[in-house]
Order: sequence, then C-alpha cells, then structure tokens
Amino acid sequence: MAGRVKAGAYKPPEPRVSRMNLAELTQRYDDQLRTGDFADIDASANGLQVGPDDPESVTVERVAFAVDAAEQTIEEAVEWGADALVVHHGLSWGGIERVTGRDYRRIAPLIENDVALYVSHLPLDSHPELGNAAGIADLLGLESREPFGRMGPEHIGQQGHGEFTREELGELLADELDTGGQGVRGFDFGPDEIEHVAIVTGSGADWLDEAVDVGADALVTGEGKQKVYHEAREAELNVFLAGHYATETFGVRSLESLAEDWGMVTTFIDAPTGL
Repeated sequence: MAGRVKAGAYKPPEPRVSRMNLAELTQRYDDQLRTGDFADIDASANGLQVGPDDPESVTVERVAFAVDAAEQTIEEAVEWGADALVVHHGLSWGGIERVTGRDYRRIAPLIENDVALYVSHLPLDSHPELGNAAGIADLLGLESREPFGRMGPEHIGQQGHGEFTREELGELLADELDTGGQGVRGFDFGPDEIEHVAIVTGSGADWLDEAVDVGADALVTGEGKQKVYHEAREAELNVFLAGHYATETFGVRSLESLAEDWGMVTTFIDAPTGL
C-alpha cells in the first residue's frame, strides 16, 4: 500500500523449519519487534517472561497465541499441548513480589507443563507492519500512513487518510472487530465527513490532544475514560471506542502468521472480554 510507514519495516522472512529451540524463537521475535528499544518506556517485562535458564535446550513445535495471559488462555494452551504461549498482555508489570493467589494459578500451569510464555506489549503496539494499530489501519484501508501516539522516543499508533462518513467508519469497525457483542461506542463531536484518522489501540484516550494537533477528524481507540467525553466535545473531534480486546487481536495474529511462516504449528485462543 502506498504511503506505509517505513521506520522499523518488516524484515525479510526467516528460514522455514518444522521446529526450533526456544532461544531462536524468542530471538526472532525480539529482532522483529525491537524489544530492547522499549525497555525504559514499557512497564511490561517484554520478551521471554516464563522459561528455563537454558532456552536453547527447549524444542518448540507448537505455539499458542492469545491477547491476554490469563487462567483461561493458559489452561487452553496447556490442553492444546503448546510448547510456548505468545501474548500481548503478560504477567509481569514491573515485578512480581510473591507468586501466590492469582499469580500462582497462572504461572504454575506454565511451569508444570513446560509451556514458555513470550510477551510483547508496546513493541507490538508500535510495529508499523505487525502491530495492533497497523492492523486497524489495514482494516480501514488508510493511506499516507505515519506514526502516531508518541511515548518517549517511540510511537505506539498510526495515522492515515481515507474517505468515510462518520456512520460508515463506525459501522466498519463494528462489523469487523470482535467486540464481544458490545458494539462500538462513538462520540460524534467532529465532522461527518472523515478523511484523517488517528489510531492508538487499547487504552488510547490519552492521545486525544495529539490527534487534535495532527489535524485528525477521528480518534480510534479501544476504551475511554470519563474525561474523554468532554475533551472530544470541546475539541470537536470524533472518537470511536471499539473495545480494548477487539482492537488488540491484530498484533498477536500477525505474530502467529510469522510462526506459521517459520513452520510452527499454531493456534489462536480467542477470549473476548467485551471491554
């Protein structure tokens, strides 16, 4: 597509194999996603969160993918026979002091069944080809795409141009996203004819002012905060709240496609929250 983001562009395909060791799998993902560049700006402990001291000793053939590392998705990954589970929202957000209660119930099945956990939060949001915002931009067919959603030295969203009425954009999101039956909520405070769309998936309402600064007609995100109603109204900006989960399935599905290209057996564990 003309005008795609160039920075950190998708790398050439890695060699296809039927299996690889865990160290190679995690290194391939880390290289694609520039994991190390987000170490100082992301609360998530990205990369391999649960795994052995010597990942080269672990052979990976079956990889499960999910948005969230939760009891439900971990149990389904174990039942399916996964060697590794790859998620967007992991278990460690600045450290775990005690492995008890909920943390124990999530971590124990991974260790007991030798299932490694790989996590990519902001690196996956940011990626111009594989990321969540990139997936929304692809869905909308946006052109002349550029980075959006500054966080420190990085961007975690995208912006681009298309032609929609406000109603058309809302209906497209509602029809194509897995909203868990909750639909898409819109604040119709901007122009009816939309040409410039800004995207930050998940909890992206804090980037409303940046959307105004770049001249966007609409901000597409997952969930909002109380203040976003008045901020959107005062800024005369359309805002679409399409669900945190619904806007963040794209990234892990892209990582699943990579694993399939590499020869892995994969499955996607869908656990929509409706939020």
